[in-house]
Amino acid sequence: MTSRSTLATWLGGLESDRLARILEARGDAAAAPEPRSPGELADRLQRPGSVALALPQLTLPQLQVAEALAALPAPASRDALGELLGAADGETVSELEGVLEALADRALVWPDGAGKLRMADALRKTWDAPLGLEAPLRQLLAGATSDELHRMLAALGVTSPAGKAQRLAALVDHHGAPERIAAVVAEAPAETRKLLESRAWARRPGAVRFIMFGSPGIDLEPGAGWAVERGLLVQDRHRYGPARMPAEVAVALRGPGRHAPFHPVPPAMEPAPVTPREVDREASAAASAFTAGAASVLAACSADPPALLKSGGIGARELARVGKAAHAGNAVVRLTLETAYAAGLLARDGGRVAPTSAYDAWAEQEPPDRFAVLLRAWWNLRLTPTRARNEDGKALPALAGAPPRSGCVQARQGLLAAAASLPAGQGVRTASDLGALVAWYRPLADASAEEPPFAAVVGEAGLLGVLARGALSAIGVHLRTGDTEGLDIACRRLLPPATATAGIGADLTAVVAGTPSARTAALLDSVADRESGGTASVWRFSAGSVRRALDAGRTCEDITADLSAVAAGPLPQPLSYLIADTARGHGRVRVASASCVLHGDEPALLAEIAAHRGLAGLGLRQLAPTVLISRRPLPATLAALRAEGYAPVAETAEGTVRIEKDRPQRAAAAVPAPRGFRAGGSGRIATSAAEDSSRSGPGTLARRLTAARAEEQEPASPGDPVPFATDTEEVVAGRAKPCRTATSASSPTPSTPVGP
Repeated sequence: MTSRSTLATWLGGLESDRLARILEARGDAAAAPEPRSPGELADRLQRPGSVALALPQLTLPQLQVAEALAALPAPASRDALGELLGAADGETVSELEGVLEALADRALVWPDGAGKLRMADALRKTWDAPLGLEAPLRQLLAGATSDELHRMLAALGVTSPAGKAQRLAALVDHHGAPERIAAVVAEAPAETRKLLESRAWARRPGAVRFIMFGSPGIDLEPGAGWAVERGLLVQDRHRYGPARMPAEVAVALRGPGRHAPFHPVPPAMEPAPVTPREVDREASAAASAFTAGAASVLAACSADPPALLKSGGIGARELARVGKAAHAGNAVVRLTLETAYAAGLLARDGGRVAPTSAYDAWAEQEPPDRFAVLLRAWWNLRLTPTRARNEDGKALPALAGAPPRSGCVQARQGLLAAAASLPAGQGVRTASDLGALVAWYRPLADASAEEPPFAAVVGEAGLLGVLARGALSAIGVHLRTGDTEGLDIACRRLLPPATATAGIGADLTAVVAGTPSARTAALLDSVADRESGGTASVWRFSAGSVRRALDAGRTCEDITADLSAVAAGPLPQPLSYLIADTARGHGRVRVASASCVLHGDEPALLAEIAAHRGLAGLGLRQLAPTVLISRRPLPATLAALRAEGYAPVAETAEGTVRIEKDRPQRAAAAVPAPRGFRAGGSGRIATSAAEDSSRSGPGTLARRLTAARAEEQEPASPGDPVPFATDTEEVVAGRAKPCRTATSASSPTPSTPVGP
């Protein structure tokens, strides 16, 4: 029976609850149009593209069991698999059964009618040489001639029968006994023995060999000729690539009692006791600080949009400028820019990155709602924003448009799964402990040679309050399970509402505890200079900041009234004096553009300006007691006068005061905001309400398929391939290839498999 037919039969015999678990784990197979029968569902579950999507969700022991099963002849028995993995005692056997159940819940491995284990063909083909074992001797010598087989038998001292098939059978029978292989190798030259022993433990390299002008590839390695003559190594007929070692030879040389790697238990961690109250308090502080910092970063981008590099992205200089203006660290700046861009709050506008109209609506929201928007965007990001350097150590720009990496999503899912596995009331002491757990839960996740592993992802989770004191917070719990409603409730509980009042002191500072409301932040930004942000934001008033508000068209009375409305108490006398004194001197000198003309009502003041040495660069000339002309343009003249402590105002062509109010730049096109977030368990992306209304849930679809059980007809030919919905799936299936060596790379210690 084909794997498709056995899978369809197995699916048809499942209860609806078990079938619902499979549909939940393999949500892509239930996409519209929904499957109408177990056979149709089996076709979808076996597609390479669907298997490729399921692979990154597997833990280390699940990948190890799958690779071991791929190394065994199909179908394999549980006893053979247990022997290969060294599952001898009751506890290890129980753990192996648990792993097989988890693979069955994803329809990657299932039992057939005879009790043997089957696996998806696409999963078996994921490994070119599972457990480092090449193809068996019979397959490698399928193209050999009868004379070549005769020479191999003669070199081994075995009587050569007549006929190619008989000679191949005799050679396979000889190599099927490990003791005979060991005896032959013992008589080999020292150079050959060394080569064979090293090749028995090594995985076949996947390097691409370039053949030029039809010439053969590399020559045989030193000592390989003796082994090729006896069938211990098999050279490709066209001599492309190194000689390959048959699986029987590798098993014999590895020796008895060796097992494939199997680590069913996560690595041990050093626990750190922590109470739920402590986790909530730290998560609340982190989330509040990030929300306030993100608001400052986006406000700085609104005032002066960062420029893009010619090669794309925002470079280190612009990132530093934005961080200085927002009083935010580099990690907060990068994380904010990437999440805001993904959420549609920022967009490219020519050579700059500017806020969109969606940003204005976001800025008016309460802090919990602002935070939830950026958190969901972070959960779906196909990159790690704070990983500021590549593998070569070069600094990476932000918003560079790098190719998406699904391994980053898997790293976040693995991190939350690792944190959720910790006992109640326990956290971890160091980020490296969490990194080791992530590598166990998601061995195919992208660590990018970080030291310690996954340090950037762990740091981002701490910045967002997803992790606190090394434990999973309420925000992280709902994020992992995909509970949108629960996530919103947790954000509102942990993040306080926006603060609309400010404590204004006699030292000319204004302090807002928590996240300031949009109105309060805009008012203080217009009349004072922000000095710090985070859990508490601080602004400082000065003559220059008050003059900036007056230049924007505000009057002394307006500024005083607006500040009194947000102040926790009466305005301090020093601030009232500062506002009044600045307003009194504001506009005493007016600058008109003629190139340009300065005039005022006080001849003494104009004479003072004309004689001022610091203004000599303007080339001032007095035409009348109250009129001066400047050789510099109006903006330069205004800047020079203000730099020397004067407070001039500009005039329009009609002689009225020109209001200097900067209008924030907005990008014309916005990036659509994500409609949902990816749940850690199923890997399914939440869709719109209209789409969800027309799609059945896993439980409903499972009951429908159970009720529609019918006998599935075998394909016309057992060799017929599983049909593909689109050609793209064959390309997507290639994403599964990196896991060929992931299992061995993730294993803490090398171990040797027993052959199939």
